[in-house]
Amino acid sequence: EGRIVAVGSVGDAPDAAGATVVPLPGKHLYPGFISANSSLGLVEVQAVRATVDSAETGALNPNSRALVAINADSELIPVTRANGVLAALTVPRANVGGLIAGTSALIQLDGWTWEDMGLVPEAGLHVFLPGMRFNVSLYPNLPPARLEEMQRLTTQRLKALEDAFESAAAYVKAQASGESMPVDVRWEAMRPVITGQRTVFMHADELPQLRYALGFAQRFGVKIAIVGGQDAALITDMLRERSVPVVIAGVHRLPLRRGDDVDAPFALAAKLAAAGVKFCIARGGTTFDAATERSLPFEAGTAAAHGLSRDEALKAITLYPAQIIGVADKLGSLEKGKLASFIVTDGDPLEIQTKVERIYIAGRELELRDKQTRLNEKYEQKYQQLGIYKK
Repeated sequence: EGRIVAVGSVGDAPDAAGATVVPLPGKHLYPGFISANSSLGLVEVQAVRATVDSAETGALNPNSRALVAINADSELIPVTRANGVLAALTVPRANVGGLIAGTSALIQLDGWTWEDMGLVPEAGLHVFLPGMRFNVSLYPNLPPARLEEMQRLTTQRLKALEDAFESAAAYVKAQASGESMPVDVRWEAMRPVITGQRTVFMHADELPQLRYALGFAQRFGVKIAIVGGQDAALITDMLRERSVPVVIAGVHRLPLRRGDDVDAPFALAAKLAAAGVKFCIARGGTTFDAATERSLPFEAGTAAAHGLSRDEALKAITLYPAQIIGVADKLGSLEKGKLASFIVTDGDPLEIQTKVERIYIAGRELELRDKQTRLNEKYEQKYQQLGIYKK
């Protein structure tokens, strides 16, 4: 029924006599990779607005659900899974001025409909913090009045965020006391957050944002995870002591500041691991990144080349995201009882030259065919007919 019955030699399996044996001499078996920050299914062509359904209008949309907007027929999905990414946390984005984007969904990258694909329909609430760096050197040509206005607007947005959580907490408390009141879909969507059953994913990179997120979690008593975390290495003690995990939103990116080390994003995972901070590696999560989500294992490979052990790099895109999202009982490793979602490769999957030769999702083997393989076959035939290409 799509789950692993046993791990070991064929003779150890309880029903080995009736099993289908697939010989894979010299090959390697790995659990499917998990993209913990993605827009897969919410965008098809970045430049075509009608195919982008990643964000709602308005600043506060806790009742927005990513799952129901997922396009199960997206051409980006088979392209992504062809490189071993078999599950993704699809995250709603925030428009300009947006704060609470809604709830993400963990999907497996196979299914006829979004109902088929949804492993966790509502995985976490996503909050996008506004920028909080107002150093004059960042805006050398900006009039002082404009800088003050930016600070004032940020203060107003943070106040709106805090008011939303206070209203949701008051709503939940009033309902628990038996008080008769109308249903508010926004605060109902936040009930699992207020009661500690669901994680708040705080999208934050800058040190002031990270400190604010930690203070926010303490004030409202909610569980949080940091998404982004470029400055996370500066407060590892606080993150470790408060058990706040970090979803690194892309290793292949530029440093946050001009004076940072050029390899600061590459070495971030190693620094968090050395400090004992729970983390995983994901990608940027923007609608632009969706088309290249297949590069996830190479992000982990770059982290491995900059101080992170190879085993930790592999866990950073398999077991660790499963733990942070809360599905370590289903995904992330090859263990009895977990979903049989795994890949077969001819080498180390963190290296670009390695080929993924087979993929299985919940026990089903899927063809390694997608838009790109079809185009490759089309033009192979064309140039063979012209006599200028031989396979």
